[in-house]
Amino acid sequence: QVQLIESGGGSVQAGDSLTLSCSDSGTSTSRFAMGWFRQAPGREREFVAGRDWNGGNPQYGQSVKGRFTVSKVNGKFTGTLQMNNLKPEDTADYYCAASRFGGTRVFLRDYEHWGQGTRVTVSS
Repeated sequence: QVQLIESGGGSVQAGDSLTLSCSDSGTSTSRFAMGWFRQAPGREREFVAGRDWNGGNPQYGQSVKGRFTVSKVNGKFTGTLQMNNLKPEDTADYYCAASRFGGTRVFLRDYEHWGQGTRVTVSS
């Protein structure tokens, strides 16, 4: 059974940093790619960042390039999303997701398993 657990959300000021973590306690996702998505109130869920199952091929959404860094342990479903220089527009619920395809995926439809989400609030 896949159960993705996220942690690390919170309320910060603009310019601050936060690190989100995600892991699956089982081993069935060891060859799954990891993705991070976010959803702001009234908006669609969007891709933020991701890495392939081996921890390679990082991909980022345009709005977070240069500010966010995604990491993933090779061969394990454990990783982080380091968020620097946060802006009010980064306020959203952030979700970790697992894709059985293995390679880095940027589309929501390619992910089968989702965490419960963790809220990030950035005030100006």
